[in-house]
Amino acid sequence: MTINEIQDQIVEEFQDFDDWMDRYQLLIDLGSELPALPEQYKTNDNLIDGCQSRVWVYPELRDGQMFIQAESDALIVKGIVALLVRVFNGQKPADIVDADLYFIDRIGLKDHLSPTRSNGLAAMVKQIRLYALAYNNRKDA
Repeated sequence: MTINEIQDQIVEEFQDFDDWMDRYQLLIDLGSELPALPEQYKTNDNLIDGCQSRVWVYPELRDGQMFIQAESDALIVKGIVALLVRVFNGQKPADIVDADLYFIDRIGLKDHLSPTRSNGLAAMVKQIRLYALAYNNRKDA
């Protein structure tokens, strides 16, 4: 699936809920389904700067595609991370760098996050894109 197809799926899933308490619960549920990040990847190098809670993102490049493992110590943030992993996992680094992440606005996430969580979301996206850019610029990628 393409990044946009995955985003469209997410938008559709969130449209099933009118109430933001239900949407927060969906985020929490999505976060609880995210596989635990192995302890060896919970390092300062993988910690996202700019997040109020602790968020670790560990990328790998396999066969020209980027795969991400991630975790957070906060329930809602873990759900946000799960959405980003879902959108970016298995995608080509160049596609990640160039992606228009419209699902964040379309599901209303930006409008319902505190300023610190919004900053954290932006920091997560920025770091994932930096990883993708680094992989994209590698000669063996």
